[in-house]
Amino acid sequence: MKIENINTLGELKASGYESKSIKDELRNNLRDRIKSGKPAFEGVHGFENTVIPEMERAILSRHNINLLGLRGQAKTRLARKMVDLLDEYIPFVTGSEINDDPLNPISRFAKDLIAIHGDATPISWLHRSERFSEKLATPDVTVADLIGDVDPIKAANLKLSYADDRVIHFGMIPRANRCIFVINELPDLQARIQVALFNILQEGDIQIRGFKLRMPLDMQFIFTANPEDYTNRGSIVTPLKDRIGSQILTHYPETIKIARTITEQEAKLDASQNDMVHVPSLARDLLEQISFEARDSEYIDNKSGVSARLSITAFENLLSTAERRALRSGDDKTTVRLSDFMGIIPSITGKVELVYEGEQEGAAAVAQNLLGSAIHTFFPGYFPKIEKLEKPNETTEYTDLIEWFFAESGFELLDDASDEDYQRILGAIVPLEILIKKYQPELANEDKFFMKEFILWALVEYNKLSKDRISEGYQFKDIYGSYISKL
Repeated sequence: MKIENINTLGELKASGYESKSIKDELRNNLRDRIKSGKPAFEGVHGFENTVIPEMERAILSRHNINLLGLRGQAKTRLARKMVDLLDEYIPFVTGSEINDDPLNPISRFAKDLIAIHGDATPISWLHRSERFSEKLATPDVTVADLIGDVDPIKAANLKLSYADDRVIHFGMIPRANRCIFVINELPDLQARIQVALFNILQEGDIQIRGFKLRMPLDMQFIFTANPEDYTNRGSIVTPLKDRIGSQILTHYPETIKIARTITEQEAKLDASQNDMVHVPSLARDLLEQISFEARDSEYIDNKSGVSARLSITAFENLLSTAERRALRSGDDKTTVRLSDFMGIIPSITGKVELVYEGEQEGAAAVAQNLLGSAIHTFFPGYFPKIEKLEKPNETTEYTDLIEWFFAESGFELLDDASDEDYQRILGAIVPLEILIKKYQPELANEDKFFMKEFILWALVEYNKLSKDRISEGYQFKDIYGSYISKL
C-alpha cells in the first residue's frame, strides 16, 4: 500500500508496518548499501580507507558518534550524509511536536489523541530530508534551548497549573525525536549543559525542571569537535565522552589528486566562468600544493589546521582574477596565468593562524611565500633540477635563458595585459620554447604560456632571476642587473 493511502492509525496497522529505532534504520540500510557495493557516503573523498570504514562500523554498532578533527575536514558533511541512510518516509502522529511513532507514542499529546480516536487517529509522513537537526554549540546555549522548559504562556492559554506536564515547551532535542541530531563544536558547550545530555545518551530519557517525566527518545547523535578547542576554549567532560560509543578521527586530503577532486566539487562557479577561463592542470595542482605547504609552514600554527576551504575559495578567486582581467582587456577567452595567483592572497590570509614569526613577516608575505614554496616543490617534477651552486663557466640547461635576460635587460608583465600582449612577450623568449619542447613535448598548446611563466617564477625561487613588483605588474630581470640597478 502506498503511503498516500495510509492516513490513519488503523490503515497503518493494516499495512503491516513495523516500528524500528532510527539506529536500526541506519544499520539496516547501511547493510543493504554494503551488500550492493554502493558507497555509503557519496561525495566525501579521501576517507575511503580511513574514516568511512570507521563510520560504517559505528553505525552497524548502533553507536552515537564523535567526529574529532581540525577545521575543514568534512565532519559536518559526513554527519549530513547519514540522512541518505534513513528510510525515505516514516509515519508520525499528526500534530505531534516530537514526531511520535503512531505504534509507540511517548508524548502526552499523542497518547491522549490515540486514546480518544483509536484507529481513526490521523497520521502524517515525514521525509528523511526533514529528519536532520543541527546546533552549533556556543557558550550561550541553555538547557531550555536543548531540552525544554515550562512555558508560562501555554499555561495561561490552557489555564493549567505549572505542575501539569502539558505546560512544557520542548527544546531542540525532543523535537528531533526519531531524527539525526548534530551538535557542532561540542567543547564550546558549557560543562553544566553537557551534563544535561548524560541521561539522553545513556537511558534515552529527558528531565525538565521538577516533572516526573520519562520520555525514551529515539535519537542518533553526532558530535563534532576540534582537538585544538580542548585547550583553547573548553573540553568535553569525561562522563559525556564515556557515553559516546565511537570517536572517529578525521584528516586532511593525503594527495593532490584527492584535494583537486574536493575543490572542483565544492567550488561555486557559474557557466560563464568555466567557458571564459581555462585552467591548466599544473595551475590546479599548484593551488592545492599551497595548502599542503601551509600545513608544514614554520610561519603557520599547524595545530589550528589549514581548512580545505582555503583551496576552494582560492580556486574561486583564481578564476575570478582571470575573468576580471579578460573583461578589462576585452578578451572573450583566457587562460589562468601564474601572476593571477596574486589574486588568491585574500583567500589565504584569513584562513591561517600565524605563529609569532609569521606575524612578523605579515600575512600577505606568508601567502606569497607559500606560492613560492609550491613552485619550488613542483619544478623538479617537470624540468631538470636547478643547482644552487655551479662551477665557474659551467653551462646548464638554463644558461641560455639566463643569458637572454642579461642581454635583453628583462621585461615587464602587466597584470591586465591582453592575451595577445601576454603571449607576444613570452613568445619572444626563445630559450623558454626550447626548454618546453625538450622536457614537456606533449604539453597542450593552450598550457604552454602558463608553463613558460612557471619556469620564470621557478628561476626566481632558485635565485637565478629577479622578480620585482611594479605598480601594474611584475618586472623580470637578470639577477645581477637587478642588483646593480638597485645600487
